[in-house]
Amino acid sequence: MYNPFTLKGKTILITGASSGIGKATAVECSKLGASLIIIGRDKQRLSATYSELDGNNHIQINADLTDESTIDKVIDELPCIDGIANIAGIVKTLPFHFISKKELDKVFDVNFFAPVLLSQKIIKKKKLNKDSSIVFVSSIDGPITAHIGNSIYSASKGAISAISRNMAVDLASKKIRVNSVLPGMTETPLIHGDGITQEQLDIDKNLYPLKRYGDSKEIAWAIIYFLSDASAWTTGSQLIVDGGFTLL
Repeated sequence: MYNPFTLKGKTILITGASSGIGKATAVECSKLGASLIIIGRDKQRLSATYSELDGNNHIQINADLTDESTIDKVIDELPCIDGIANIAGIVKTLPFHFISKKELDKVFDVNFFAPVLLSQKIIKKKKLNKDSSIVFVSSIDGPITAHIGNSIYSASKGAISAISRNMAVDLASKKIRVNSVLPGMTETPLIHGDGITQEQLDIDKNLYPLKRYGDSKEIAWAIIYFLSDASAWTTGSQLIVDGGFTLL
């Protein structure tokens, strides 16, 4: 069957694959025929993701990519790949007047430095094939919107959106595309921690024109568009997937 979004013949690296959007992306990519290298910090949850993948041509790596020496070790063991989905991320809700260098470093290490250095080192080691794709998961918060107590997270995602656009320009001559997906609030374990109550989430949902949060699969499908040949003439783009939130 004709399918421009097929991933058959492609080897894709996915970070943050142990839960949420990363897990959904891994499962959906496997259904579309990709060979996967999934990375996560939680070994048990990563193994659970691995057990749900279609096919048996996949690799799982338990690693903390905030450690640069770990990144180097992971890359040394990688085969050549056709795409990177940088999905791992954390949230920190903290009013601006309480933020600290320590909290900034913690969030930026996961949300910005790890995916940027991972991508750069893979390219420098010539492990990324020609006509490949790098996808970052940013957010509407930072590049477009702002919420109370979300300055650290927003800053990290704003930085990701900015560097992805500049990477697209720098890497175009190498036939490497770089794009980012900007989700609105998405139903993942990430949003149910850090002191946010279910009541607050229910009130927030009503601010969305579609009156619900996104499903992790819906974000995964946007990521897959950028990983597939369907987006072969698309680079430096930021795809908003937010249920219409930024229209208001």
